[in-house]
Amino acid sequence: MKAIQAASVASLEEYAEVELPVPEPAAREVRIEVAASGVGYVDALVALGRYQVKPPLPHVPGNEISGRINAVGAGVTGLAIGDRVMAQARSGGFAQQAIADAASVRRLPDGMRFDQAAGFRVNYVTALHGLRDRARLAPGERLLVIGAAGGVGLAAVQIGHLLGATVIAVASTEEKRALALRHGADIALDREPEGWRERLKAAAGGGIDVVFDPVCGPLFQPAFRSLNWGGRHLVVGFVGGMPALPANLPLMKGAALVGVDYRQFAAVFEVERAAGQLDELLDWVGSGRLALPPVRAFPFAAYRKALAFALSGQGASKTVLTVSGTLPA
Repeated sequence: MKAIQAASVASLEEYAEVELPVPEPAAREVRIEVAASGVGYVDALVALGRYQVKPPLPHVPGNEISGRINAVGAGVTGLAIGDRVMAQARSGGFAQQAIADAASVRRLPDGMRFDQAAGFRVNYVTALHGLRDRARLAPGERLLVIGAAGGVGLAAVQIGHLLGATVIAVASTEEKRALALRHGADIALDREPEGWRERLKAAAGGGIDVVFDPVCGPLFQPAFRSLNWGGRHLVVGFVGGMPALPANLPLMKGAALVGVDYRQFAAVFEVERAAGQLDELLDWVGSGRLALPPVRAFPFAAYRKALAFALSGQGASKTVLTVSGTLPA
């Protein structure tokens, strides 16, 4: 089978298309013919050895995948060959065939495309966990989403809207702000630091209650300073850097700086809660309550471009790699 692999993670140039044996599923595993693989900022960091968890070598990138099951290991129940599924790949998603633990596999709701499914799990579970569990977002509160057109930012816009918040979306271009408005934002704002707090106050009619921040760039402090008493600032990522916060600000505002880490939540500390939230979100998709935005798809041969694009943090919605050559429904 074809796969993208590197013996070193020194640069994206180390990656090349190779032929690998077709893997066989062990007990409680399935093999999936991969249609698409998600390509996120963290995937790009891992591919370059810059993430806190280093990949074993040789490395095949990609964790979130979608496709059809074509082999089932011993002890697997409730799944069958031919099922349309999403999963977390154990053997790397930039490959024509991938192995996944059966516990991570979910059937796709009717109408959910493979490209949408490959970019769904991490972004939407992160957004729901952050807003519901970590921020305790309440109906009627004001939610500010920085990087609102990115994969996890747009998920936060949609989920914040569904949870009853007034959603203020911050994005860099008119096109990205329009995308956020189409998917549930009530207000859209630019991200130019000069005079930003005043524009936010005028647009929102006052302060804000929750910040969802996957960027941590120049707006980090201005956003925290804009919180109402008892506000919560969610640190979701660090695409824009790792800024500092004066210790007196949380004290003066009775506010909290709160971390949101999908990996530890879903794989280490609260596995069952994360699985339940994924099932809840898929029910929302199946019922039509949650309508998924379009994704940016790169062809298999453009794997380096896909990783570089994800690393840039400039994309809108989710980036995926088309593995099968086509993306059947």
